[in-house]
Amino acid sequence: MSTPTAYAVSPDSGEHWSAPGAFEVAPGIHRIPLPLPMDGLKAVNVYAIETEQGLTLIDGGWAITEGREALGKGLRELGRSFTDIRRFLVTHVHRDHFSLAAAIGAEVGADVTLGLGEKATLDIMLGATSVDEVPMIGELRAAGAAELAHLFGQDPSSDGRDEQSIRYPDSWLDGDLEVRVGERTLDAVHTPGHTRGHYVFSERAAGLLFAGDHVLPTITPSIGFEPAAVRQPLRDFMESLAKVRALPDQVLLPAHGPVAPSVHARVDQLLEHHEHRLAACLAALSGGPRTAYAVAGQLPWTRHEHAFDTLDAFNAALAAMETKAHLELLVARGQATRSEEAGGVVFAAVAGR
Repeated sequence: MSTPTAYAVSPDSGEHWSAPGAFEVAPGIHRIPLPLPMDGLKAVNVYAIETEQGLTLIDGGWAITEGREALGKGLRELGRSFTDIRRFLVTHVHRDHFSLAAAIGAEVGADVTLGLGEKATLDIMLGATSVDEVPMIGELRAAGAAELAHLFGQDPSSDGRDEQSIRYPDSWLDGDLEVRVGERTLDAVHTPGHTRGHYVFSERAAGLLFAGDHVLPTITPSIGFEPAAVRQPLRDFMESLAKVRALPDQVLLPAHGPVAPSVHARVDQLLEHHEHRLAACLAALSGGPRTAYAVAGQLPWTRHEHAFDTLDAFNAALAAMETKAHLELLVARGQATRSEEAGGVVFAAVAGR
């Protein structure tokens, strides 16, 4: 069992992982935690890689004043500034990773790179793809969570947009490829699941994995929380975990949480967790057909096993959509069936499976 996020100390700092500063995780690589405006996730880790040409940053943080100030302070501890940044390699499009990179990159002329799989989400957010409503609202209805869908429909700020700095990146990553960062070679590995276009960056020579939100040391990443939804985000995520597990074991440099010694160990825990949740979802269907929202109501949530009805609206929405992802995978495995009805998609267990 991993240490709870609220108490997790990172070995590079000797302090709580979210404590401000610039902490060396390897020669020429520093972790800079930036604050987030939410209770659950205290910070996002940005990694600054020093080269003779300047800095490459893995992720950029959320485009809020506090995040910008913390990044500037961390860079000053390294004797650097925003103008030393040459490139952002952004693991995925969520605003706590992408939006500050997009803003600062535009200001200083740094290249901002993102996975091509995120284009569908940006097309929706930037209006290039016309939609009648925010797609997440439809996903909540399909999960049987009509009340949550109505609530989110009344609050545009809840749809994940950040109008300050949403734009297309300067360059895209497509497929698995090598990326040169000064004298270093990073393997850019496409790992869909958390989002369509999520990437991790592996430096095999140094034994490091910049994991973004794909592998987190103390929490399980949300699955498929993005405007451009897919039918099987959990299958994609578990296949991506297996893909990373096939790499040599490395030190885990996560976006949220402390530096951890073994990617393999944490991947094994995450795969085991989702198999356990799949079994729990299937057991919940033993009493008859149910929507994802109804199944979510029967399951405990977070490591503290909170009852579903104690969750706030945002986390209840995440729970409903994650439960739907588990149920959709049970359908793909032949253990459940799905039927689209007026109140949402209804799932039923397959007898004898």
